[in-house]
Amino acid sequence: MPCAPLEPCVTQTIPRIAAIGTANPNHDIHNAFIEWAGAQLKDRREKAIFNRMASRSGIDHRWSVLPPTAEGGSPVAPGGFYATDPLPPTSSRMQLYGERAPDLAMDAIAALDADLSGITHLVVASCTGFVAPGIDQILAKRLGLSGSVERLLIGFMGCYAGVTALRTAGHIVRSQPEARVLVVTVELSTLHLQPVDALEPLLAMLHFGDGAAAALVTGEGAGLGLGQSIVATLPDSEALIQWHIGDTGFAMHLSGAVPGRIEAALKEPEMRALLTGNETIEGWAVHAGGRTILDAVEAGLDLPKDALAPSRQVLADFGNMSSATLLFALKALMANKPKRGVALAFGPGLAAEGLRLHWVDDAR
Repeated sequence: MPCAPLEPCVTQTIPRIAAIGTANPNHDIHNAFIEWAGAQLKDRREKAIFNRMASRSGIDHRWSVLPPTAEGGSPVAPGGFYATDPLPPTSSRMQLYGERAPDLAMDAIAALDADLSGITHLVVASCTGFVAPGIDQILAKRLGLSGSVERLLIGFMGCYAGVTALRTAGHIVRSQPEARVLVVTVELSTLHLQPVDALEPLLAMLHFGDGAAAALVTGEGAGLGLGQSIVATLPDSEALIQWHIGDTGFAMHLSGAVPGRIEAALKEPEMRALLTGNETIEGWAVHAGGRTILDAVEAGLDLPKDALAPSRQVLADFGNMSSATLLFALKALMANKPKRGVALAFGPGLAAEGLRLHWVDDAR
């Protein structure tokens, strides 16, 4: 925007995503989980409901860092990680997290196809495990980053943590225009299979897979500009999405009331104005938390049927990878160079977090 005559001209650097890289393990566990989960349900009616919901989930594949057995079986097959009674304790799962999460994150960074010289900040989001030294320190060492690189680890915020990481990177670039921020999200959701025989938690676990994504956020070059932050906590909804650390991993509570609550919130004029700034949005990157979540967003915002196609494709190919999922959708959105876009995710609280987006050419 040009400066007004006779007034001081102060321009603000626009942070932008210059590149996104993604990675997944090579072990597809989706069908094996459906078979295992169905066997946990003894009630015929509940079993039928689960199988019907699985067939309508919009998910074709979910990938896991857990290796197949020597015979090629799944983690719940004899000889697999989960072929124990009781299931492995949280300590064993965290040991695997410490071993596998850095590898998957490095695969996503390698897929960036960007110049990573001169990185000044490293922002890592990971909600499915804990290790110290942290994933941020492990990655910094593997990348050969200077010990003076500033690091931030964002944990346990759930599915919108990828938004938090990008928003933080944007703040850094606005305050330090020469900053080059490497953002990494890595989630190993399949480490948290729970010993349950109830329909609702099994349906929640049906959605989750493993994945990692990396993004380079800078103040120069072409890219997807990070604009106004979107933050809203839906009232009287904190019990709908919860995440608890138990003796056998992290247990997710995901209420079936979540989609309806989201749809109702998005129909409110104030929420729509917060998301769009009352402007026409050309591209949407919505966290693929599940088919019913995407249906709720589509219905709540009166979007065209193809508006969330990139998010639906991410869901079909990978399932819900917690904080990494949104960056998979953003990668698809970047290819279209939208004049105006919105990134949006939901998580514990029930909170909605996002960013307004716009394509930026080479100028600062």
